[in-house]
Amino acid sequence: MNNQQAILSNEPNYTIFRVGDKVIRFRAPYSLEHYTEVKEWDHGYIVAMAKYKQNDKPEEEYIDVVPILENLYFDPDTFLAPIKEVRVENG
Repeated sequence: MNNQQAILSNEPNYTIFRVGDKVIRFRAPYSLEHYTEVKEWDHGYIVAMAKYKQNDKPEEEYIDVVPILENLYFDPDTFLAPIKEVRVENG
């Protein structure tokens, strides 16, 4: 995998954002089953469709990666600059 593509996925109670060899996990709602697609990527802001247990249809989900990176002492501009797209990967 190269640094121009990021992967959005999940595991129980966590969302996973993976770029190259960097894996960032952060809390997700307990009812999140999986992400179905990424509708938009805008330099750290993700609009994705997510399937939740309580709804038969996917719902729009908004994820802002910038504050998460800042809390982990990453420079968001440097980290996010090479990323051209984000895709969903369900394990």
